[in-house]
Amino acid sequence: MTQTKYRGERTLYLVQLAILTAILLFLEVTGLGYIRIPAISMTIMQVPVVIGAIVLGPGAGAVLGGVFGLTSFAQAFGKDPFGAILLSLDPLGLFVTTVLTRILMGWLCGLIYRTLNRTRLSGGLSLLIASLSGALLNTLFFMSMFILFFFQAPDVQNIAANLGTNDPLLFAVLLVGVQGLIEAGICTLMGSAIAKALLSTQRKKV
Repeated sequence: MTQTKYRGERTLYLVQLAILTAILLFLEVTGLGYIRIPAISMTIMQVPVVIGAIVLGPGAGAVLGGVFGLTSFAQAFGKDPFGAILLSLDPLGLFVTTVLTRILMGWLCGLIYRTLNRTRLSGGLSLLIASLSGALLNTLFFMSMFILFFFQAPDVQNIAANLGTNDPLLFAVLLVGVQGLIEAGICTLMGSAIAKALLSTQRKKV
């Protein structure tokens, strides 16, 4: 690879990473990325993370996941009353729940796509599975840490009582419910479609 070609690819990488970061910040500032529902928010913020993880690789997925996580953590400072309660209970626990889980999600999503892309699976199926994994990992990691750090908190126990369960696993299923399915569907469809278009454009430029 010539130095000029390397610089061109590096510039394209940084530009795409910057654009996806800007999209995440735009979704946070406008409120489009977080839809308020009782207790927790439904989000489409994982979509740009998944796209970046697939198109740019695991490292970019981790960076974009970190941006996603920081916007989620920032919600606790005035935008999300329930998040503010969790922040007062355990700031470190909230940081792990909102930020570190999203970094791990983005990184693993990129690794999953890279691994699938080396198998005999069709490119379209690899994109669908990787995009779905982003949504599922986001929910799995977030809810696992949420239960670990906050399940015994009085406010969370009140929510569990309203859902009619004291079992952490059933609580997670009931709390996520239809919301998790909607997030997974949006992330899978949008993530795979946009990532496919970007990858096709890149291949044509090579």
